[in-house]
Amino acid sequence: MKKAWKAAMLATFAVGTLVMAGCGSDSTSGSGDLPQVGVAIYKFDDTFMSGVRARIDADAKGKAKVDIVDSQNSQPTQNEKVDLFLNKKYKAIGVNIVDRPAAGGIIDKAKAANVPVVFLNREPLKEDMAKWDKVYYVGAKAEQSGEMQGKILADYFKKHPEAYKSNDNVLHYVLIKGEPGHQDAELRSKYVIESLKNEGIQVQEIAQDTAMWDRVKGQEKMAAFLSSYGDKIDAVIANNDDMALGAIEALKAAGYFQNGKYMPVVGVDATAPAVQALKDGTLLGTVLNNAKKQGDAVFNLMFVLAKGETPTKENTGFEIVDKQYIWVPYEIVTKENADQILGDK
Repeated sequence: MKKAWKAAMLATFAVGTLVMAGCGSDSTSGSGDLPQVGVAIYKFDDTFMSGVRARIDADAKGKAKVDIVDSQNSQPTQNEKVDLFLNKKYKAIGVNIVDRPAAGGIIDKAKAANVPVVFLNREPLKEDMAKWDKVYYVGAKAEQSGEMQGKILADYFKKHPEAYKSNDNVLHYVLIKGEPGHQDAELRSKYVIESLKNEGIQVQEIAQDTAMWDRVKGQEKMAAFLSSYGDKIDAVIANNDDMALGAIEALKAAGYFQNGKYMPVVGVDATAPAVQALKDGTLLGTVLNNAKKQGDAVFNLMFVLAKGETPTKENTGFEIVDKQYIWVPYEIVTKENADQILGDK
């Protein structure tokens, strides 16, 4: 009886072992053979970067182990995260740099450890990119987004000349900027105005201030603008959707978007909340900064590099410009084409 019991237990154990082995063979739990890569995001609560990191995480399933960390908008914290990646001998790393000039130091460390680096969304200085041939950048040309914002506003005022509150055919605008010195903030701010002028629109800036890409700060800045300038403002230009949505909240509190009282507001990113605002009629337009495609490009680059291969259009799916850059184009998004554009992205 005892022998029969022992035999049954051994048989059960053997079957259990086979089942466990089978479970691990067709899923990512067999990830011991998968390359390890790391990504340091400048801060997790940035709406656009949340979309990028979600895409990277999704793309990695079954292909690589990916460690995505929050730098908490602190360069020293990000440096520590990168050091940890390098000490753990990750095969490739991605960095959404906090402070643009700090990229050079990260490149030096990565080069010494022979770990390829893919920067994303915040472009390092060209002299830093030139330090090593295993440094790449994925992003979009910020000037293009500014030009598209200008086109959205120009089209609106050409169709609605009654929207000039001063009846002087001059667009009096307020500008809510992102982070001071950030290349996207500076270029978007410059090119939206150049675009308006190129479209034949006369412009005059009433005020500008920075809201650090943040929705709450955008609301605070817009409330201050309204308090100081009120009905003198014809339009609101924001460097991203979060700040544009904050401005819309301040405008709602001041009675806009009801009883025929309207203020055109434009943003950048085409985040889900912004698209909802388009459909609600509170956001005039935005520009698609394609988080999914940027995430795809970042992961594909890291994956190819982690395998020790040279990135090409064939193995990454993206054209690589000047051997180091992948540019993901922007697209204009309005209420009329939102479903079509976002359905294709």
